[in-house]
Amino acid sequence: MAGVNKVILLGRLGSDPEVRTLPSGGKVVNFSIATSENYTNKVGEKVEQTEWHRIEVWEGLANIAEQYLKKGDMAYIEGKIRTEKWTDQNGQERSTQKIRGTSMQLVGGKGNNNTVEDNDSSSGYSSPSSNSNNNTSGYAPKSAPQPTPPPIEMAGNGGDDLPF
Repeated sequence: MAGVNKVILLGRLGSDPEVRTLPSGGKVVNFSIATSENYTNKVGEKVEQTEWHRIEVWEGLANIAEQYLKKGDMAYIEGKIRTEKWTDQNGQERSTQKIRGTSMQLVGGKGNNNTVEDNDSSSGYSSPSSNSNNNTSGYAPKSAPQPTPPPIEMAGNGGDDLPF
């Protein structure tokens, strides 16, 4: 049986990205994103619940994250859940989960509303604020949103005869 491992997050960075350069010259960037949800509990109090997500991006996306992300920025991340297991100094088995980012969109700020995907880890991305359509970097900004279609009108008396 096949499965799907896809995560979509929209949140704010809790700290500046941490950059590691590998012996091969490649880069890995790690950062955390906070997502929040608001709800009203049984007593009627408004509650905000925040979750922290550890993000890891490689190569081309790492270059973008290093250059353009900083603490407090809003980012949209698509990726996959990865579990890492290791044995600590005391011989105890440990594990942690992180999100391996495969697509990233810089949200808000000075026109930074472009998506970059990790399609080709050997190339970079010139500038997320670039408006050029002549992109040869291997990263393709997603197309502009399509216009919203007109609302569907219900026949009869405004749809009151619907069975639900």
